[in-house]
Amino acid sequence: MSYELLEPDEVSRELAKLEGWELSADGLAIRKCFKFRSFAEAFGFMTECALAAEKLDHHPDWSNSYSRVDVKLTTHARKQLTDRDFRLAAMMDQAWGRRL
Repeated sequence: MSYELLEPDEVSRELAKLEGWELSADGLAIRKCFKFRSFAEAFGFMTECALAAEKLDHHPDWSNSYSRVDVKLTTHARKQLTDRDFRLAAMMDQAWGRRL
């Protein structure tokens, strides 16, 4: 599997393109909390994102509590951020936007 490793300046540029995502303290992951009107919306979001993650062969660390989904993205195989983290983040933002 090929992953495009990102240098810190590239991470900053990619992060600036996303809304609400934050870099973890160690710089190895990005995080975001998505909030929805109901559990069903949150679960639908997770289902849509799970299918997108499968297509990318890149899977999030996430948790759900009623109408909230907390997401952490990092590339486990490389132990740092890659292009796939930002591609999945953008897909998640699109899925969230369809539920507003």
